[in-house]
Amino acid sequence: YQRRVRDELQKAFETDNLDKIIEIILTKGELQVSDKERELARENTFKDIATIVSEKCVNPDTKRPYTISNIEKAMKDIHYSVHPSKSSKQQALDVIKQFQAHKIPITRAHMRLKLTLPAVPKDVKKFKERLKTFIDTTETEEYDEGVEVVCLIEPGRFRGLEDFISDETKGKGSVELMNLAAIKDSAEPEEKKKEEEDKEEEEEK
Repeated sequence: YQRRVRDELQKAFETDNLDKIIEIILTKGELQVSDKERELARENTFKDIATIVSEKCVNPDTKRPYTISNIEKAMKDIHYSVHPSKSSKQQALDVIKQFQAHKIPITRAHMRLKLTLPAVPKDVKKFKERLKTFIDTTETEEYDEGVEVVCLIEPGRFRGLEDFISDETKGKGSVELMNLAAIKDSAEPEEKKKEEEDKEEEEEK
């Protein structure tokens, strides 16, 4: 389905980049955008927002990530409307705030995990390189008779990491959730800067 949507956006706008499509619509007022094209762009942005929220957040009660479909359903439940002039990342932060305002248990956090392998992989270099694709921060690591790594990851990478460790050890390794490392700052520096610039523009108007 997502592939079909992106193909149709590519055909209509000669790009499937949502930010560029929004820019085209805003800067070329004479461009006639059909209801179908607008709906496709809205659906794709809605999906992108839900994906970002799912990747960065967990349910603090269960300490597990939400699925994208869970987030989409919750967005519909609170009647969230996509804003065509805002990026998906900005809107994802808005959605998280609105979820919290509606008492939906959600928080931006990294998961602190302990990875245990009964034996050191034959190709340690290759293993470490692959492991880095899942991990944000490695806190401790020991490669002796076996392997033990304590690390922080984004929630959206948890299932992929779990599958990787299982495949690497033929089901004998383990991925243990130690705790959640809360992200106190609700916006990344680049996003905060953009919000401040938007605020200044509004004040000038």
